[in-house]
Amino acid sequence: MIEDRVGSGNGAALFAHVAIDTGGELLLDYRVPAQLIGQVVPGSLVNVPLGRRPAKGIVLAVSEQPSSRDFPVERIKPLYSLLHERAVVDAKLIELADWVANYYGSPLQNVLRSFVPGPVWKGGIRTAMMEPWLTFTEPGQVGRGPLQKAIVEALEGAGIEGLPVGALAGDRSKNLAAARRMEKAGMLVIEERPVVAPSASGVGMAEVHAPTPNAEQVVAINRIEELLEEEQPLPLLLLGVTGSGKTEVYIRAIERVVQAGQSALLLVPEIALTPQTMERLSGRFASRGFGVAMLHSNLSEGERYAEWCRIVSGDAQIVIGPRSAVFAPVVNLGLIVVDEEHEPSYKQDKSPRYHGRDVSVVRAKLTGCPVVLGSATPSLESIHNVNQGKYHMVRLDNRVDDCDLPLVRVVDLRREKRKEGSAPTIFSEELAAQMRLRLDRGEQTILFLNRRGFARSQQCLSCGHSIGCPDCSVTLTLHRGKEMLLCHICGYQKRPVRTCPECGDRSILNSGYGTERVEDVLHKEFRNARVARIDSDTVSRKGRLQELLDEFKTGKIDILIGTQMIAKGLHFPNVTLVGVLQADLGLQTPDFRAAERVFQLLTQVAGRAGRGDLKGEVIVQAFSPESPAIQFARHQDFDGFAKQELEFRSAFGFPPFSHATLILARSEDPDSGHRSLLQLIAPLKARSEVYGVIVGDAVPAPLEKSHGQFRFQILLRGKSPARIRALLNEALTAVPVPDEAFVTWDMDPYSLM
Repeated sequence: MIEDRVGSGNGAALFAHVAIDTGGELLLDYRVPAQLIGQVVPGSLVNVPLGRRPAKGIVLAVSEQPSSRDFPVERIKPLYSLLHERAVVDAKLIELADWVANYYGSPLQNVLRSFVPGPVWKGGIRTAMMEPWLTFTEPGQVGRGPLQKAIVEALEGAGIEGLPVGALAGDRSKNLAAARRMEKAGMLVIEERPVVAPSASGVGMAEVHAPTPNAEQVVAINRIEELLEEEQPLPLLLLGVTGSGKTEVYIRAIERVVQAGQSALLLVPEIALTPQTMERLSGRFASRGFGVAMLHSNLSEGERYAEWCRIVSGDAQIVIGPRSAVFAPVVNLGLIVVDEEHEPSYKQDKSPRYHGRDVSVVRAKLTGCPVVLGSATPSLESIHNVNQGKYHMVRLDNRVDDCDLPLVRVVDLRREKRKEGSAPTIFSEELAAQMRLRLDRGEQTILFLNRRGFARSQQCLSCGHSIGCPDCSVTLTLHRGKEMLLCHICGYQKRPVRTCPECGDRSILNSGYGTERVEDVLHKEFRNARVARIDSDTVSRKGRLQELLDEFKTGKIDILIGTQMIAKGLHFPNVTLVGVLQADLGLQTPDFRAAERVFQLLTQVAGRAGRGDLKGEVIVQAFSPESPAIQFARHQDFDGFAKQELEFRSAFGFPPFSHATLILARSEDPDSGHRSLLQLIAPLKARSEVYGVIVGDAVPAPLEKSHGQFRFQILLRGKSPARIRALLNEALTAVPVPDEAFVTWDMDPYSLM
């Protein structure tokens, strides 16, 4: 271990151990120049020589001795300069980065890059503090191309104040280039304006009244306060039914922490939930002088840097954001809260493949602060940890103000009448009747379907051929608004077909339906209703999602149709009906977590109903209504579902009774990836008993082809993650991977696709 010291007072040379920002694992020593002694500390971002060119890196440690005794001291080069006046990460974050790199098998440099915003790495801090701002020269402008038209539309929505380039959807550099062409044509003006942290506008706002907590909330708040006094508190699972007031418990706990001079970190599963949470916390804390910041990928580089500066300087004591916010440089961290801890969105699907909830637990342990994991439908991993005594648990079994949970009814779509020659039923008779009743009463309805687009596929009625993606093993989805067939995996697109490319027949059927088709049917069957749709097609423009949610909240929308973006965390008191259109879609996924996901999603979306004074109702439509996941969700019976599902998992040795690791090989050659895993499986199985690991077969992935590459996988299961990694490293060392194949592994995967 390198000793972290910045000087000894005797004039001895100092050496910085630096993680160089390259694609691979590269840790090198550099001499600290005399003029930088005392300024270069662990966590400093520095410019260093690397061969004949400069490179950037983060200092991991400073010592009087280099880390390697084999390299001559006199040949160690001095580092060039310090790139930021203060350390960009602290010692605890360096320790956390090391854990993440080791546990999830990612280069340390990749992990550290996730900790620091782009402008800091690039050294473009001054540039990041200024943002090109667009305003019309006069109203009524017309764009010439797709980008210019999008800019005109965005500016019209923004009004006379205009908007920054970073607020536009899509590629920033392309948007700026299009705006420059428009400026040349005299259509708009571009000026540089200072970036203001988006959350700083909450400072000085009127204080929002705090509701009086009920008896269950008081018990939860007191338990968290007890944990705040412990040196190494265990994680606390807050199991509260939807609408039970978990957020108020979080706020009370955060209040205790910031009043004691510490800071708090609140993670939410979706960027969509950040503004709502931000508004609520700002109303409670900003008026009292406590800074509230938010971090997420929808911020422009300048906005993200401005927020990061507020956090690293200690000006913001409360930080809100999705999974990446777990790496925020929070000063004097006293509490971490992970809301909706069960959500798969906390798991990152590219390197570093970390899970935000699990990293939060580790960060809390390293810091010595409590971590609260909240959910109405906790992950089975968390429930298992409670059963093992590794977590505490507190329950909120009742909604606030004694509101009843919504009545849930299940409709068997197999029994719904289907008119001859018509498309499959979208709305059952019961759901349609209840929607009309809500419209008559002036109440609101949410419809949930976790599939976007107009039709799932185009299929020839003559020969049965379906129009598929040439680069992925999926059919293309028809998006009628764009008049395109789109691949939801790689983004490939083509015009809809009129004749079958296989047999030439013109009998083309648009098969299945998504949210776009539902919206179209709603407009036809409920002509007087104000209808809106929320999915990734309708909210691509920055800020559009929040606009639609605000319109729904203020009663300007009667029926809202959406994907899982609307299924969690949103609070609309006038919603009295929720319809789930194809509840069993997720059960068709070849994944041991499929039933758990369906149960969680149904319970969460059902929880959007009846959150005010009016009683709520949920109608669930399914072709397999007898599924345990659907029936347990119908009765809001989390305990029953968890008990049965844990018994299944235990019988087959799946998580949480083991740790899983998914090895994936991909290659443009359909044989190369498979051969790589067949070679790898021999040393894995030969040593599996020594390490106590169960090694599955090398099989095609459920999504066999993606982005033009064929995919094969092996699933490993074992009690010890360290022993799985050791076996895997041993096997990968013994078997070289051919150049034409690419092999990765994912610890604790949340998708087996």
